[in-house]
Amino acid sequence: MYDYLLFDLDGTVVDSGLGVTNSVMYALKKWGIEVEDRSSLYVFLGPPLVDSFSEHYGFSHEDSLKCVEYYREYYNVQGIFENTVYDGIVDVLVKARKLGKKIILATSKPEEYAKQILEHLGLLSYFDFIAGASMDESRNEKAGVIRYALESLGITDKSNIVMIGDRKYDVFGASEHGIETIGVLFGFGNEEELLKAGAKYIAPTPSDILKFV
Repeated sequence: MYDYLLFDLDGTVVDSGLGVTNSVMYALKKWGIEVEDRSSLYVFLGPPLVDSFSEHYGFSHEDSLKCVEYYREYYNVQGIFENTVYDGIVDVLVKARKLGKKIILATSKPEEYAKQILEHLGLLSYFDFIAGASMDESRNEKAGVIRYALESLGITDKSNIVMIGDRKYDVFGASEHGIETIGVLFGFGNEEELLKAGAKYIAPTPSDILKFV
């Protein structure tokens, strides 16, 4: 049993595929790059944006930072609202709170964006604490976000904490702190990726999360 539930945002609480990929397309178009297959951009869901622009399109670190600026030009105005809540997630949050669990958001998305999204979707009140990346990219990887959450809440016993996410980055970030992970299959990752990364449990649907907490 776990007392603290760390939830990823993109691909776990919300389907942010449309907003993120539209924002990436907008940024790439500034460089004359047109993307026809939207699904090819799902690799941007999970890891820090700077790393993704560099890894998948060969941009230098400086140019990747510029890409992030372009990305935010679209995202700040429109992309941030192009999200939908996964069916069944609200029920999971409600039942977890009734069980006395502390629900924490741990996302590599900038914290102020995460708060806006949750507020827009009516989900903010379900979370006891919001931990996200910093806008200046100084805290952007999942391990750093988790550390920030633990330190902010004064949590030292990691045996009663579980990370819930859809990508290997969630598993890797949690494992750096000795935290177990529930990998979900309704997001943007897959079972092979999550098990290979070391996820302890697999939840095919939102309701399956409750089996492990």
